[in-house]
Amino acid sequence: MKQTKTWFSEWFNTHYYHILYKHRNHEEAKVFIENLTTFLDIPKTHTILDLACGKGRHSIFLNSLGYPVIGADLSENSIEYANQFANKNLKFVVQDMRKPFAVKVDAVFNMFTSFGYFDDDNDDIQVLKNIADALPKNGVAVIDYMNVSKVVPNLVAQETIHRDGLTFEIQRSVIDGFITKQIDLTDAGKEFHFLERVKTIDLEKFKDYSVQSNLKIKHIFGDYNLSNYNKTTSDRLILILSK
Repeated sequence: MKQTKTWFSEWFNTHYYHILYKHRNHEEAKVFIENLTTFLDIPKTHTILDLACGKGRHSIFLNSLGYPVIGADLSENSIEYANQFANKNLKFVVQDMRKPFAVKVDAVFNMFTSFGYFDDDNDDIQVLKNIADALPKNGVAVIDYMNVSKVVPNLVAQETIHRDGLTFEIQRSVIDGFITKQIDLTDAGKEFHFLERVKTIDLEKFKDYSVQSNLKIKHIFGDYNLSNYNKTTSDRLILILSK
């Protein structure tokens, strides 16, 4: 699948992305997934699409709980890595989330702010429409997003992170409705420069998106323990949607 060059197709396809974010808390992620599947009461016969699955760690854990899982991601390198864990109930595919999905599933999980990458709001809405089209009546979707209402006022402008012998110099700012992160590093004498841009989508904008994509917001949570959402204090904006 030939992709147009974008910041996300380049950055997510490099091993530096996985080095920078290797500190992410796997146990916290497992607790979140267990909380979600318990709350949603998803039968073990139902297939879950892990959309923007990266190297598949959440797909693998969902599968270990007994669910048939399809992991989908734009990064060919990530899918190639994830495929070593594939089995008859765990599949991985390369997928641009803006394109119609070739599968029908019972639930879609979009985890850890894997949304809001696109300049045009219509692309974000199209992603939600694709999710809706992949679901049966009363199927569920989970969008786990940062709570921009807390993140933006508390943005750390500059940060230096040392990981695996590499030094990542990071600068953050809000530009044209995007939280923008410039990532610079030097490896083996060569300089690398990467970009992350994630849209400042708040709850009101998600409500508008959901109306346009024929999805209904059923529940709103503010953290991985599924506590009530608070605009000022919650770390996350977790939406449970249904057709």
